[in-house]
Amino acid sequence: MARNGGQLVVDCLVALGAKRAFGVPGESYLAVLDAMHDRDMAFVNCRQEGGAAFMAAAHGKLTGQPGICMVTRGPGATNASIGVHTAMQDSAPMILLVGQIATDMREREAFQEVNYRAVFGTMAKWVTEIDHADRIPELVSRAWTVATTGRPGPVVLALPEDMLMAETDAEPVAGPLTVYPPEPAPAAVAETLELLAAAKRPLILLGGAPWDPEASAALQRFAEASDIPVASSFRYQDQFDSRSPCFCGDAGVGMTAAMKGLIRDADVILALGIRFGENMTDGYTLLSVPDAAQKIVHVHVSDREIGKVYRPVLGIHASPERFAMALTGSVSGGWGAWREAARAAYLGFIDNAPAQPGPVDMVAVCAHLRTRLAGQELVLTNGAGNFTVWSSRFFRFEPGMRLLAPQSGSMGYGLPAAVAAKIERPDAVVICFAGDGDIQMTMQEMATARQAGAAVIVIVVNNGTYGTIRAHQEREFPARVSGTELVNPDFAALAQACGLHGETVSETGAFAEAFERALASPTGALLELIVDKEALTPYRTLTEIREGR
Repeated sequence: MARNGGQLVVDCLVALGAKRAFGVPGESYLAVLDAMHDRDMAFVNCRQEGGAAFMAAAHGKLTGQPGICMVTRGPGATNASIGVHTAMQDSAPMILLVGQIATDMREREAFQEVNYRAVFGTMAKWVTEIDHADRIPELVSRAWTVATTGRPGPVVLALPEDMLMAETDAEPVAGPLTVYPPEPAPAAVAETLELLAAAKRPLILLGGAPWDPEASAALQRFAEASDIPVASSFRYQDQFDSRSPCFCGDAGVGMTAAMKGLIRDADVILALGIRFGENMTDGYTLLSVPDAAQKIVHVHVSDREIGKVYRPVLGIHASPERFAMALTGSVSGGWGAWREAARAAYLGFIDNAPAQPGPVDMVAVCAHLRTRLAGQELVLTNGAGNFTVWSSRFFRFEPGMRLLAPQSGSMGYGLPAAVAAKIERPDAVVICFAGDGDIQMTMQEMATARQAGAAVIVIVVNNGTYGTIRAHQEREFPARVSGTELVNPDFAALAQACGLHGETVSETGAFAEAFERALASPTGALLELIVDKEALTPYRTLTEIREGR
């Protein structure tokens, strides 16, 4: 059957399992948009390419299947680059399809011309350009496979507009490949158990998403039977049941002193699916590079991650999930008090946080949300900033709950991620936590949420400043405020203008009823919480940071 290149691209994507694309339309890929008109693939019409790319990256992190993003050439692609970088650092499968100039105009600096291999070459897992329509099945299938196997990540495909209009007799692929991840060798599992059994202070570090629920449950059974503390890597605390007596918190930005001590003082670390980034190692200070004092067993599905920074005593190229399933039985040792102290420190950080100064107390807000949302299907999202401590450290994640948050520290990720999550899981409660600076990076996507019928709840923590930068500024240059103050719009009114319920909460006691109204809104809601600049972190005020206390 003859079809044009645009039709063949969409037919291949549908066959591979794509249900929707997030994007901003452009004349450079009109043939693709036209093909979607008659096929079972939706187009989520976003307001800016960065927001569209964030949605695709979040979809990949949530589902484990590539999020599809479609943008036009030049400015569209460069706007979308923030989502590509985020997907790479999150190890999230994603495919960015970029309309491209016609092949006969290359290297003339044609209108919006960009060399995508050069621009995205160090940012994506793979970048290519499809010059001939006959090769579409081969290269689209390869893009899907590259994005989902090994360490998942983003792929960029450039689509010249003349190629998309060309006729071809090539047939679409039949479906995705079946690729089994590497299984752990029995000898590797046995040696791991021997190392753990000989330890005095063992620790399990967990990362990667999404974990299969069965594998997560198997790891929990092993940890509890062995009484070994478990900590998650940065942004992955949703992958282990926080109600377990073994869960001891997350290793990430602003990690607690107790977590630093847990990693630093461990003598054997079983690292499952993590890549030992800067944030989870406190700037590579908790473990010496390249040979740590701790004995590391590093299990990763990509052999390129093993030994990349730290030289493990045992590197295991295997699926972390398959490895967890192989951890039958248990080990024992005299480390019960070690695990108990770590668990107590984790609970104490949440339970002992002092009341916060100012109109709305976020400690009280989070306490209410923990009770109100317990046991529900829930997706929390956030971008970047000091406010993320509330969504990441003051919630207790249990099975059925997810956290979508960027390891790259991308401001503006939270709202687009929430839109993508609500479209994929319409029955879940989806809440975006955002700072007043963070939300203004992508707040136009409230219009996307309304158009797509994604009834998300946005909680804006408004303290009138870029909080993270202000904290560093006060630490390094006390009382010399420069470039960090914000004069903000009326966020509630902006939400109302987009068709959402919008409300400003100016006192703690008003939050509970306001949240019920947000839950009841069929079109989604935004709650603007007025908080004090002094409440910059749960345990240190702005004044204390400035004065070095």
